[in-house]
Amino acid sequence: QVQLVESGGGAMQSGGSLRLSCAGSGFDFSAQAVRWYRRAPGIGKEREWVAGINNIGARKDYSDSVKGRFTVSRDNFRNVAYLQMNDLRPDDTGIYYCNILYLGRDNRWGQGTQVTVSS
Repeated sequence: QVQLVESGGGAMQSGGSLRLSCAGSGFDFSAQAVRWYRRAPGIGKEREWVAGINNIGARKDYSDSVKGRFTVSRDNFRNVAYLQMNDLRPDDTGIYYCNILYLGRDNRWGQGTQVTVSS
């Protein structure tokens, strides 16, 4: 059974740091790119792509809103991807999800982890 489990969220003041983890199981983790998304609070907010890393960690991409502050990485021996978030801002607040496109066709999501940044 394909499973993604995020952890590491919490409450933080502006300027602080958090590291999120995404543990994968039930599939070949080293064969899948991993993407991070977030959903800001509020009705009707859609998930916003934040960062992505290819299956071997050679390619990393970031949205303009987090570039230079967030770093994505992975450990394929432990089947875990990470999102290191530095210099957090209030508008980074939201639920953070990791995502894979399983077998190139099925979107799979974790349950999400809450990040709250206060000013």
